[in-house]
Amino acid sequence: MIELNVPDIHCQKCASHIRKAVGEVDASASCDVDVPGKSVRVNSALPPSDFIEALEEVGYPSTLLRAVG
Repeated sequence: MIELNVPDIHCQKCASHIRKAVGEVDASASCDVDVPGKSVRVNSALPPSDFIEALEEVGYPSTLLRAVG
């Protein structure tokens, strides 16, 4: 599991953009967006950097909080 801090999440529309970006990196990944907590949890075998780069490309800079597994 990868957990990212995404400070620019403000609403469900933001969450939708983030889910789409994650799905484009790994279609089999599960993605949980916590709007109030401004965090994203992704279950994927791909490295966190892939998701950080994808979110930055769609306007949501993020930082890695933790990666487990």
